[in-house]
Amino acid sequence: MTVGNPSEGETPRKHPMVERSVSAAALKAFAHPLRMAMYEYLGDHGPATSATLARVTGESTGQTSYHLRQLAKHGFISEVPGRGTARERFWKSEGFSFDLDVFDEAPGAETRTAVDIVQRQLVEQRVHRLLEWIDRQAGEEREWIEASISSDVTVRMTAPELQELQLALAEVTHDHVKRARARRDEVADEPGVRVVKLYTLGFPLPPEE
Repeated sequence: MTVGNPSEGETPRKHPMVERSVSAAALKAFAHPLRMAMYEYLGDHGPATSATLARVTGESTGQTSYHLRQLAKHGFISEVPGRGTARERFWKSEGFSFDLDVFDEAPGAETRTAVDIVQRQLVEQRVHRLLEWIDRQAGEEREWIEASISSDVTVRMTAPELQELQLALAEVTHDHVKRARARRDEVADEPGVRVVKLYTLGFPLPPEE
């Protein structure tokens, strides 16, 4: 969604976690189940080839190669330089964001459908990850269970107040992520390091009757 709606004369605060904004055309291209599944895998597991993606998705390498090219065409992924061969290329995911500008750029049902598909797929991925985490907890180390986060709060707010909270949370998250990444660059094989998923949600409930 759109970030920042300052009053007249006020300098808008930049959202620290917002990546490259994509066009309506790119978002429509992204709204494909296999492409989103491949993008998710690259984000969670790091660079991979079309052969690896074919194995984990159950598709042919011809299919994964085609959809990788489409994702690369719209900037959702990029080739990892200096890795792989001419026949076996490694791809990595690239962060992105989209907001209400996509409707100004391409108004109509097709854009709305693409936005709905992408949002619903992202929510389904999150639900799957959370349920999988619950299933794994019995065999997990105590320190990771205690470090995990699961909370919700309901409060009456205005839209500007919610946006201010969004920016504050994003700034704190960005600071911690930046420091963690810098430390990994310094200590590549530090023991106890695992890939962690972070989700932030905040939205209005239906109007009160």
